[in-house]
Amino acid sequence: MRPGRRGGYASGVTDGDAVDGADVAGTADAVGAAGAIDWRGLNRANWDDRARVHLASEFYNLDGFRAGGSWLRPFEAAEAGDVTGKRLVHLQCHLGTDTLSWARNGALVTGLDFSAPAIEAARSLATSLGIDATFVTADVYDAVTALGGRRFDVVYTGIGALVWLPDMPRWAAVVAALLEPGGFLYLVEGHPFAQVLDDDQGTRVARDYFDDRPQVEDYPFTYTDGPPLEHPRSVQFQHPIGRIVTALADAGLRIDFLREHDFDTFQRYASLERRDGGYRFPPGRPRVPLLFSLRATRPA
Repeated sequence: MRPGRRGGYASGVTDGDAVDGADVAGTADAVGAAGAIDWRGLNRANWDDRARVHLASEFYNLDGFRAGGSWLRPFEAAEAGDVTGKRLVHLQCHLGTDTLSWARNGALVTGLDFSAPAIEAARSLATSLGIDATFVTADVYDAVTALGGRRFDVVYTGIGALVWLPDMPRWAAVVAALLEPGGFLYLVEGHPFAQVLDDDQGTRVARDYFDDRPQVEDYPFTYTDGPPLEHPRSVQFQHPIGRIVTALADAGLRIDFLREHDFDTFQRYASLERRDGGYRFPPGRPRVPLLFSLRATRPA
């Protein structure tokens, strides 16, 4: 999957409607509120629709990917290290471009996503490239069963995945169960603080950092070029960074590093400038974290 909030990215939009039933007390309230709406069904229909649009988009440029392009940022390959021969599972893999990029780096890859059209497209892409990859249609919370109890050396989750999930402890337990002893999670995500700033300049706090109520949003477009969506409604969730890290620690993983980055992969705010391989605040402007990356190991 790709980055979250309305239209798929976490900016350039107005707030959605918060669903009553959760407060700032934490995950239990967020999960309870999520149970009041069909967040999974709404999001699956929305992402099935996005897959159709994304396949034909210039944004995904699948012809360029077939010609040898990579969807991994340079820092990702550096932080994850050599993955040659390692079994890697990519959770919420969407069209499989990131997954197959890891395969090009030498990993033995499996991708999982709840959107059947996206998985069908990922399988087709892998076949056309002659890459040996496995793609499975399943909800991320059902990954352990869907993958037949297999364990992996690396669990990877890329930018824009966690905002679609209501329950971080449950997600972290799935990650831990998928890892071989000594294996690690490598997570790259939009920084949750960046999601609460105003969409124009990113200079003021416009949203509640601790508001974990489901955000129901109706927006007719995805984050790429292309026609309107037939299923525009989606449901997203804000997760403070402390909750993500604590969930992983409570699941028994050892946090190896948490790194915050002052650049983004898209123009989150109108004030960001494209330079040095990413989108950054203008020189002299006070910076805030826009992305974070985390590695957590299951002890041997």
